[in-house]
Amino acid sequence: MALPTVAIVGRPNVGKSTLFNKLIGQKLSIVEDTPGVTRDRIYAKCEWLNREFMLVDTGGIEPASDDTILVQMRRQAELAITKADVTIFVTDLRSGVTANDSEVAAMLLKSGKPIVLCVNKCDAVGEPPAEFYEFYNLGLGDPIAVSSVHGHGTGDLLDEVLKLLPETENEDYGEDVISVAVIGKPNVGKSSLINCVCGENRVIVSDIAGTTRDATDTYLENEQGKFVLIDTAGIRKKSKVLESIERYSVLRSYMAVDRADVAVIVIDAQVGFTEQDSKVAGYAHEKGKACVIAVNKWDAIEKDTKTMDEFRKKLEADFSFMSYVPFVFVSAKTGLRINKLFETVVYVAKQNAVRIPTGKLNDVLVYATTRVQPPSDKGRRLKIYYMTQASTKPPTFVCFVNRADLFHFSYQRYIENQIRETFSLDGTPIVLKVRERDRNDVK
Repeated sequence: MALPTVAIVGRPNVGKSTLFNKLIGQKLSIVEDTPGVTRDRIYAKCEWLNREFMLVDTGGIEPASDDTILVQMRRQAELAITKADVTIFVTDLRSGVTANDSEVAAMLLKSGKPIVLCVNKCDAVGEPPAEFYEFYNLGLGDPIAVSSVHGHGTGDLLDEVLKLLPETENEDYGEDVISVAVIGKPNVGKSSLINCVCGENRVIVSDIAGTTRDATDTYLENEQGKFVLIDTAGIRKKSKVLESIERYSVLRSYMAVDRADVAVIVIDAQVGFTEQDSKVAGYAHEKGKACVIAVNKWDAIEKDTKTMDEFRKKLEADFSFMSYVPFVFVSAKTGLRINKLFETVVYVAKQNAVRIPTGKLNDVLVYATTRVQPPSDKGRRLKIYYMTQASTKPPTFVCFVNRADLFHFSYQRYIENQIRETFSLDGTPIVLKVRERDRNDVK
């Protein structure tokens, strides 16, 4: 069974994200003194007294707002409440009980889920001030005084949460689960793609570029396997990252790539390849991640019998630095080739984790060096004694040679291509390391 879930909710700017970061012990959720910074649900594992649960940070709830983003933030928070086992309702001591607090409290009571009332910003040590007792008027039981900045009262808060959690067996995602980072420029349809896959409005979708600021995780099982999908904020050029909030979002996107097994790089078929696409893909390549290029909005392209082949040839030239990467032409709007996308994700994940026996590697090495002689310089010829695989994710091979300076880049690329072609290593970068050793050491 999955871990129980605890949702942190409340109106904007009461310190929900600061509390979230304090409880999980790391700065995962964006914290900024600006209402509405956290927009999507953020998940992280939390542990207290040897009990684990998933903690969910949500965007602030504005019950009466008609603003497009705030309305969707409210829907995300409502969805989090629906799926949570326990809800932590965060209020602000300094502002007291507001009309919005009362409306959120009514929403929570209507959900029928267990509620822990947290009065945040009680920063002074000792007995809470008189204003604290005003929060009893919300009708949610005994409030707990907390300082999310200093950590005061968080132990009492977690004790109360544990009392309300259902008894379940803790189980983390297994080794058979593939984590997939969905990355790309802003507004290419990353969130729409995940919503299409999951069949629910899992992440906020808007025509406003940069709507998704946080990386969010979605667990999914389908015919192809088990996945954790990580939706990320669009990665923009640095010159366009003007808000400090967006700087955090770009960093979060890179962090999502770091912890993923596969990077699905989404590009807009209507716009085509851009310089920023190469930078996004380049980061995933540098990190050694298995990659798939998802060409989204393919349904909007006027086509004939040659359109896809011509588009693919152009993309192969554009992504020449990632000649191994497969392309899948999809539509998040219609669901076109979504199954094919997942089949490709599973395939490249396996290739990224492949382990090749040393004997077979050296058979390839003998064939390659016989076919094309190693380079030489001033009477000295490169000798590759043997090759072995050092690690996976990405497949990393070590070549032991007599002189590393003779192992030119072009010949390294030739050896790499021979390995890739022989073992069908599509969708994954290959790392080739060179180790020099004296010939007298070779037995």
